[in-house]
Amino acid sequence: MKIHKIILAALCGVMLSAGTAQAAEKVSFILNWVAGGDHAPVYWAKAQGWYRDAGIDLNIEQGKGSTLSSQRVGIGKNQLGIADLGTALVNKGKGADLVAVFNIYANSPYGFYWKKSSGIKSIKDFAGKKIGNPPWDAARQMWPAFAKASGMAPDSVTWVNIKPNAKIAALKSDAIAVTTSFYNIHFIFQKVFGDDMGFVAGKDIGVNPYGNSVIANGKYLKANPGVVKNFVKVTQKAYAACAKNADPCIDALLAANSGLKRGSSLANWALVKELMDADSSRNGAIGYFDPARMDADYKLIETYFKLKAPFDIKQTYTNDFLDMSVKFSG
Repeated sequence: MKIHKIILAALCGVMLSAGTAQAAEKVSFILNWVAGGDHAPVYWAKAQGWYRDAGIDLNIEQGKGSTLSSQRVGIGKNQLGIADLGTALVNKGKGADLVAVFNIYANSPYGFYWKKSSGIKSIKDFAGKKIGNPPWDAARQMWPAFAKASGMAPDSVTWVNIKPNAKIAALKSDAIAVTTSFYNIHFIFQKVFGDDMGFVAGKDIGVNPYGNSVIANGKYLKANPGVVKNFVKVTQKAYAACAKNADPCIDALLAANSGLKRGSSLANWALVKELMDADSSRNGAIGYFDPARMDADYKLIETYFKLKAPFDIKQTYTNDFLDMSVKFSG
């Protein structure tokens, strides 16, 4: 009789586990780019089983830029993803059905790079110089805002079309005097140019839109608010934990992605922590969208990116799924 009870209990446990596994919601999550240090918390949370325990069967898909990730989420090819918020808002204006549910970069990642030996000391010295980047580069599109904030005429510089992977070579050879880049690869410019590297962050010029954020397909969010809430809570917990101790997070990233180097991944993550650190993440919560900043971001995008269809910014983001007790303290 006792053996029968043990067997019955074991069978019940198996059935319960099977039921839980069947109940797990399959979620396709597209990154903004190929996996790197800034994605380590997601890989770590998955390795810890946190998403599974929250009822989510998470598939992480490599990305090829925020335009692609926001487009795919916007049409429902992926339920969730990461995208630069400005790019996501531009695609929202083109009809993409998406809602921002968690902010990662509380500071803008945009920055300008030059060689000090060129004689440039500040952004005002860009006048008369060549700035090289792709035509679709967000910092290039917002140049009038940077120029206005610096007291410069927007047409005082010359733009040169440079592919993303050719920026450093062009700057090194003096084919251009200035280029732009996301701050999360700042360490690469430091390695190449050393003490000769000149840099100014967009936020220090006075233009500081939110950067990379988690976005959800709007239709999916309405149908599955509980799934999105669980995803956000796990992701928020993971970013908070990795901000305090990056080592296990980087271990999980490297285990899931061959070819990545520990040193560069740690350097990347250290810069991401700087981008996470802002009043909204310290006084609000990690992942929090400040309404006043979101209003300002919308005006910025509306002004410089020629939105095809204006929309209500207040319907384009939510803080409802955040645990407001989880603050940035890295």
